[in-house]
Amino acid sequence: MKQFYFFVVVMFLSLRGISQNVKYGVRAGMNISSLDFSSEIPEENKHRNGFYIGFLADVSLSKTVSIIPELQFSYEGSKADDLQFDYIQMPVLVCVKLTKKIFLNLGPQVGLKVHKVDDMAKNFGFSSILGIEYRINQALFADIRHANGLNNVYDDDSGLNAKNRTLQIGIGYKF
Repeated sequence: MKQFYFFVVVMFLSLRGISQNVKYGVRAGMNISSLDFSSEIPEENKHRNGFYIGFLADVSLSKTVSIIPELQFSYEGSKADDLQFDYIQMPVLVCVKLTKKIFLNLGPQVGLKVHKVDDMAKNFGFSSILGIEYRINQALFADIRHANGLNNVYDDDSGLNAKNRTLQIGIGYKF
């Protein structure tokens, strides 16, 4: 856990040295999340509506490409209490300018499960992110993202096999 926090702090501090063109910001919105089971489903598996909130740094590498590391809290899993997972996540996205106002975001994400213990779920999750961002003006933007879980959220000895699937719809502000 200490290594994770150390990694986050070092990453954000080192970004300042990479580029002098860094914008910091916040983003928040709604999650529509579900678990994609490839094993027998233990309970009714309906999607879970929740929210996410996070902080970001937008580091320009050129006029068309930037790197966006984030730190966010996100409700995920399914609607049933036993299938709900809350994560502190760190996506690191490559942002590519498609038009003057539309940007493509893609990259990996690591998540640390918080809140529950002894629930047969792994403490870390890995996902891939694909999203579109629309810049309303220089500071305000709206985005939609799909996070595709890459690993089983359950412990290997649980007999369950499921991956998180999350759609995020939100807004953000860059200072």
